[in-house]
Amino acid sequence: MREPLTAKALYDSLQEKLQLNWRSGDIDADRNLLLAAPRGKDVSSGSVTLVGYLNFIRPHQIQVLGQQELTFLAQLGKNSRQDSLDQLFANGPICIIVGDDQVAPEVLVFEADRNNTPLFTSRLGADEVVEYLRHYFSSRSAQRATLHGVFMEVMGIGVLMAGPTGVGKSELALELITRGHRLIADDAPEFYRASPENIMGKCPKPLKDFLEVRGLGILDIRAMFGDNALKHEERLRLIVQLKRFPEREVVNMDRLKANMQIRQILGTEIPEITLPVIMGSNLAVLVEGAVRNHLLFMKGYSATEKFITQQRRFMAQDDK
Repeated sequence: MREPLTAKALYDSLQEKLQLNWRSGDIDADRNLLLAAPRGKDVSSGSVTLVGYLNFIRPHQIQVLGQQELTFLAQLGKNSRQDSLDQLFANGPICIIVGDDQVAPEVLVFEADRNNTPLFTSRLGADEVVEYLRHYFSSRSAQRATLHGVFMEVMGIGVLMAGPTGVGKSELALELITRGHRLIADDAPEFYRASPENIMGKCPKPLKDFLEVRGLGILDIRAMFGDNALKHEERLRLIVQLKRFPEREVVNMDRLKANMQIRQILGTEIPEITLPVIMGSNLAVLVEGAVRNHLLFMKGYSATEKFITQQRRFMAQDDK
């Protein structure tokens, strides 16, 4: 179950990324940002949005103030400024963020404490803070799915290696890691739809850094291979399905074309290649070959089509 998105959870998750400093107002930091509307407001009605710049007409749950907004408040008369601050806090923001590496005015700090509203400052530009938060909330609310397999970055693209238990996915992943490719998630990678064409995958926190290999147990990939052997997330571009086939079926496979089909993941089409697991075959080399070939295919090049065209040309020459 996903942890509630409160001001405190937001600060803990993004403190380093957004260079946040908790300035004041920590009493009411555990109100849920998404599930509980600001005081007296209805989020579902559209009258309250999630994050944006200082806005009194359509207040945001997270109000971001940059240099421009602070200048506006500073230029107001004392009474007008107090009225504006009263309205700001009356709208019940979950938290307020002062960006552009600005110092929060003492009057704002005082009102944040008085209204029990967390006030953060950020060294980043207000534009960067708003843009990042919108992306962050979008990814949290996106469609999600957990798939069985090992998700890796191979040749710079995200590859999910799937197949039945015991087929050798983890052993294959370990060999690919030793060949310089990077692990994202073992066993249960989480995928979310970042856009209509982009499915992003990452590792659940409890599984981060670890790979289970039969006979070896749990391996700490970071401790064994270093930080460069891991990646936080990647776009899913290819699925490699490992499958054991009877020998007679392997012999009868089409030798010109890859065993490829299209698989629907969260409403997005992802190419899937089926690789036969045959005793003595080097699956790591086969996966690298499949990825290299897929990269060429994405650029519009088909080895199969070139081969067929070349054969036809030579056959036409022989007929003359």
